[in-house]
Formats: sequence, structure tokens, C-alpha cells
Amino acid sequence: MYEDIGFEVSDAIGTITIDRQDKGNMLRAQTARELADALRRLRDDPQIGAAILTGAGDRFFCVGGEHEELQHLNPSAALPVVDVYELLDTVPKAIVAAVNGFAVGGGQVLQLMCDLAVAAESALFRQVGPMVGSFDAGYGTWYLEETIGRRRAKEMWYLNRKYSAREALEIGLVNEVVPDAEVRDRAREVARELLQRGPGAIAGLKASFSARHHGVLGQARVAHDQLLTRYLASDEAHELSDAFRSKRAPDSGRFGR
Repeated sequence: MYEDIGFEVSDAIGTITIDRQDKGNMLRAQTARELADALRRLRDDPQIGAAILTGAGDRFFCVGGEHEELQHLNPSAALPVVDVYELLDTVPKAIVAAVNGFAVGGGQVLQLMCDLAVAAESALFRQVGPMVGSFDAGYGTWYLEETIGRRRAKEMWYLNRKYSAREALEIGLVNEVVPDAEVRDRAREVARELLQRGPGAIAGLKASFSARHHGVLGQARVAHDQLLTRYLASDEAHELSDAFRSKRAPDSGRFGR
């Protein structure tokens, strides 16, 4: 049914696996559409009580959006990643991220938007937008600030530093860290624990957590429309993207300060 993801249901737990290992489990428009479809199925299936989101393989959770595709997207066919973030935030069932490797850029935002996160020891977390000619001025900033604090969130977005799983745990970005080989099993244990809770209570709590940020959806839409229709087509974005791929320092000064 899907090309870019796997989706299975077992013992009332739905598991979504981003499966583009040769691309670092990177998101393209089709991946985002498939993720959104799978999340709607989770939402609408009364037999599913909890869910897991993970990446295929043992190296990458998700390393963000496929930048070359984003730069050439027709604005009318914008990457539906905001749909995915919104669904992760509003599906009335708890979703556990099993962060099995690199969670970078939009991949870091994906795990952030899950309700709980279990990270493998080798997992790495990073935001790279200003390095590669991109940004997320919606869910990726608002929820990150709430999760790890304003200073740390700005540090992640402005300085693009790498954070190990243990560092992510220390700053509250994930709930726990386990040996690499155990990350999916541990996420499943957490999901089974969630199944023992009242589904109505979980749904009500999740709605409450989401409600206080109701305005973020409008901001996210505006931000992603601006990103896709203006910024990604700019000389600045092209220069940053080209420099990053070429492993050279960008000529950022030419764009003014």
C-alpha cells in the first residue's frame, strides 16, 4: 500500500516505520502524504490504542526533508509535513517515538511531536535549518521551546549543534535512553503500558496539551507557505544548500546582515 513507509498493527499497537534507508529515511512529499494517511488510519481505527513511530534500519530515524525536491516544488503541491505534525499532535492516542538513529531537521521535529520518546544510545539530535537554507517557524520552534526551554531551543536552531542521546535526555528532549538493540522493544513496552490506561482519559489529556497551542497551526501554515514559496527559491537558500552539500563554508556575507 505504501512505498516510503511501513505500517502494521499488532496487539492493538500500530507501528509506522519510515523506510527510505538509502536516503537516510529522508522525507519527500510522498513520504509526508503516506505518513499523514497512516496517522489518519491510526486515528480512525478503534482497534488501535497506541502507536510507535520509528525509522527503518539502525542508523537513521529521519534526517529531515529532501532539500532538492523542496527547492523545486510547485507551491500548489507543497510538502504536506504540517499535516503530519498536526496529526501527531491531535490523534487522540499516545504515540511513542522509537528514535533508532539520527533525528535531524524535520526528523527531529517528528520525534518532538510524538507524545513520548525512547532513544537509542547512538541516536543523535540536531536542527540544521540555517546551515542548509531552511527553517521551521511553527511546530518545530514552539514545541521545542516548551520542551527544552527558550535558551536551549534557540541554541539548537541558531547554532545547529549536535546532541547525543544522553544530552537529549538531560535537557528533556527524550524520556529515556536504552541500548541500540532494545529501542523498538522498549517503545513497544511503553505502548503496552499505555494500553492499560483509560483511552478516554488519554484522549482528553492529549487534547488538553494540544489546545493551549491552538494558534501554532496557523503560524505553522504561514511559516511553511513562506518557506516553500519564497525562501527556498532565494539565492541565500541555494547558496547554503550548495555549500552544505559541497562541504565548504557558505558565502553568507553576500546576503547582508
